[in-house]
Amino acid sequence: MTDARRMSLTLVLCCLAQFMVILDVSIVNVALPSIRADLGFSAPDLQWVVNAYTLAFAGFLLLGGRAADLVGRRTVFIAGLGVFGLASLVGGFAQDDTMLVAARAAQGLGGAIVAPATLSILTTTFTEGAERNRALGLWAAMGGAGGAAGALLGGVLTETLSWRWILFINVPIGLGAALVAGRVLLPGRTERIGEHRAFDVAGAVTVTVGLVVLTYGIVGSETHGWGSARTLLLMAAGAALLAGFTFIEGRLASAPLVPLRIFTSRQLTGANIVVFLMGSAAFAMWYFVSLYLQEVLGFSPIEAGLSFLPMTLAIVLCSQVAGRLVGRIGAGRVLTMGMASIATGMLLFTQVSVGGSYLVDVLVPSLFAAAGIGFSFVPATIAATAGVAGPESGLASGLVNTSRQVGGSLGLALLATFATQRSADAAGTVSQAAALTEGFQRAFLIGGVLALVGAVAAIGLLSREAAPRPA
Repeated sequence: MTDARRMSLTLVLCCLAQFMVILDVSIVNVALPSIRADLGFSAPDLQWVVNAYTLAFAGFLLLGGRAADLVGRRTVFIAGLGVFGLASLVGGFAQDDTMLVAARAAQGLGGAIVAPATLSILTTTFTEGAERNRALGLWAAMGGAGGAAGALLGGVLTETLSWRWILFINVPIGLGAALVAGRVLLPGRTERIGEHRAFDVAGAVTVTVGLVVLTYGIVGSETHGWGSARTLLLMAAGAALLAGFTFIEGRLASAPLVPLRIFTSRQLTGANIVVFLMGSAAFAMWYFVSLYLQEVLGFSPIEAGLSFLPMTLAIVLCSQVAGRLVGRIGAGRVLTMGMASIATGMLLFTQVSVGGSYLVDVLVPSLFAAAGIGFSFVPATIAATAGVAGPESGLASGLVNTSRQVGGSLGLALLATFATQRSADAAGTVSQAAALTEGFQRAFLIGGVLALVGAVAAIGLLSREAAPRPA
């Protein structure tokens, strides 16, 4: 096999894997009403179908990145696909809410193994500059498109077959990708001869449990109140575990998941802050728009899925344009523009109404938000990985993905809590649809503010770097 052909197949394989693991964040959104009716989820607990995946994904991404650097990218990539496929099979046969949430968490673990391996493979296969930027542009476009296409595919599968097929479909795709990977990917391992293979399992478990406890505390505040002892204790425990993770990384771990020195890079730190805020706004948007289309406007699952098609196309198109713009004006300026576009879309979504229409209330805001996602994740990924040494490429890729997933999980928990509280307050005075809509409006407003903060952070932390010379 020629080097050019191997590089092309490697790019296709990594993009497909990234598309699949990001797809499974959003593919459940359109199916949520069907899952709730079938397995008996309560309204507050329904978001765990999403958050179980994203929290496990976020918590173990760094460990996955470390494993890719030490064990070997091909080995880790294939193993991650196997875990992902098996968990999808179990989830498809789930008989109750607990079984489904557990399977979704296992899926997240598989995704956490696969995702950093794909980015690490790309950053070591393609040379830094225009060649790598094009590859990362396609990779990021597939990740962004996976988020939007998940709604479309989820709607089609839910209505034509069953919500269970949104999980079953991963099994043949994962198996096929693993077989191809064994033939295409090189076994390269960046570990130096004689170096000890150390895995910071304590760090990975601590950060994951901390995020779960913190999110559980936020979700429970809808029932128990923000000032209750239960909520405060859970959130304090989550914060303490996250602080413990920092202590482990700085003082105890012989091979920390996150060497704290890496944050001396202004570009990497700034990119991760902005990606965290982007995830907080964008992940929640898929969730609430899906519910608004079905529970307020009365769309069927397949109609709701098709409604996201323009967003998918906009993300793919803008991701490609963003990759070119970064080479001309710099990642920070493109990222600022993207976050401002997301904020515009989220604030326009605050005008949704009970008697709204798809064209006015959904399509126009969604195109602004989708364009912003396309213009945000590509430059953020390029900024976060620029100049990172080969042995730490897995760490950098794990960090940027972790920031997005953690932001998505905490953002969804926070916005869903405020939305539920607002709907509950309005329930006695207006119709159920109107109460739901008021909750959605509140969530979109908070999401818009988070995106605006992200735009300001991009200006302050990343827009000052000199624009690179065109390659």
